[in-house]
Amino acid sequence: MAFNFHQLHIFYTVAERGSFSAAAQALHMTQPAVTMQVQSLEDHFGTKLFHRTTKKIELSEAGHALMPFASQGIHLMRETDAVMSRFTDTLAGRLVLGASNTIGEYVLPRLLGPLGQRYPHMKVMLKVMNTTQILDEISRNQLDFGLIEAPVEHPDMTIKPVMQDELKLIVPGNHPLATQEIVQLSDMLTYPFVLREKGSGTRQVMEEELIRHHVDLSQIQTVMELGSTGAVKSAVEAGLGITILSPSSVKHEVALGLLKVLTIEGVSFQRQFYSIHLKSTLLTIPAVTFLQFVQEYEWV
Repeated sequence: MAFNFHQLHIFYTVAERGSFSAAAQALHMTQPAVTMQVQSLEDHFGTKLFHRTTKKIELSEAGHALMPFASQGIHLMRETDAVMSRFTDTLAGRLVLGASNTIGEYVLPRLLGPLGQRYPHMKVMLKVMNTTQILDEISRNQLDFGLIEAPVEHPDMTIKPVMQDELKLIVPGNHPLATQEIVQLSDMLTYPFVLREKGSGTRQVMEEELIRHHVDLSQIQTVMELGSTGAVKSAVEAGLGITILSPSSVKHEVALGLLKVLTIEGVSFQRQFYSIHLKSTLLTIPAVTFLQFVQEYEWV
């Protein structure tokens, strides 16, 4: 009897997770069902794929030989889904994703309307949370995937760039710098700053670029550190300082003349947004389609 991709996927997940119980949880299957499918695969090849002990399982020599082919098969299936999803207009299903602050509150809302028009039967549930929470919920299979603002290293996760963003200098509409379109870095540093908290993706990108331009971070007159983009915007609008944020997060305030977006000459706060999901889990066609839509959407 021929083996099938489902069995290959189960084998790969067991190997990646290191146990039948963990694989069963990731695949939403019972442990006996996972064990049975692996045994069927072993019967097909006529050899053991795992060495089982009371404490752990390890790949056999045959299992090590099969792993690259299983990995290639899963990658090919994902690519197939990505290509064919472009031809599917009647996608249905529920998609649960997590997004970090800037992406979830200011970037994705612009996309959800056009996405809903294109795929009216796709139901998207968006959770806005920090990167640590996103990783935790993906690990527990509570999210299909996540969108985050800075790369992370995790042995069980696949991380891919999906879109770019550029941070800019944000000042109150009546600020002395607001009469200029392009400001000098040295001039910017003479004013007090309201910043996101240390460890946030926005703060990390800002500091790395300033260090690249030989700025001593102690030169920055930080008068306030806040835990959300919304709070930073309100503080800047109130005249408490200037900041570095994504222009996508201040479109409304700029349109009302409350804030202004400026460019710092010779300085570019470019950053990449990333998708993240479990290596052992195949993305659904709605998930693949969503990510494809994100990458192809005209953000200008």
